[in-house]
Amino acid sequence: MSTYDTTTSAPGGQSGTSGAQEKAQEAAQVAQEKAQEAKGAARDRVRSEVDTRSTQAGEQVSTAAQDARSVGEHLRSQGKDKPAELADKAAARVAELGDYLKRSDGDAILRDVERFGRDKPWAVMAGGVALGIVASRFLKASSSRRYHEQHSSPNLPARTADVDRDVLPTPSPVTVPVTTAPVPSA
Repeated sequence: MSTYDTTTSAPGGQSGTSGAQEKAQEAAQVAQEKAQEAKGAARDRVRSEVDTRSTQAGEQVSTAAQDARSVGEHLRSQGKDKPAELADKAAARVAELGDYLKRSDGDAILRDVERFGRDKPWAVMAGGVALGIVASRFLKASSSRRYHEQHSSPNLPARTADVDRDVLPTPSPVTVPVTTAPVPSA
């Protein structure tokens, strides 16, 4: 009786299993490279967007600083030196922020935000909690307003509480004759 070799050899003397493993490794490597490219493209888009938005925000903040300076000058002209001094200090701080936003690129801003988050995690958590509370209050207030608008809309059908009872005719009571039938005895 003879025996047959059931293993198949791939080109180059490799077995079929190791060839499949190589193909799987190549596919995994290609997928990893594509993921790295997508990650880099996304990072570039975020960086570009932060650059653009920070420059726009810096210009708006600088305008607000100029407005605060003019308020300080107006207060000073009225003889209110202490409020004018406070307005000038606020204007200086706001102007510094505007300059920072205009001159910093996206990488620097993201790096500074990350550093702040690492240095002061409790401040970031407190800010998140405060933002959550503000958002929940906003949603509660807006949902209450939407509820009242929905129930007072003239496009909705009338509710029984809104209908004048004197205008609608009152239905007459319905009488049903009751007959008694003898109960058979058991």
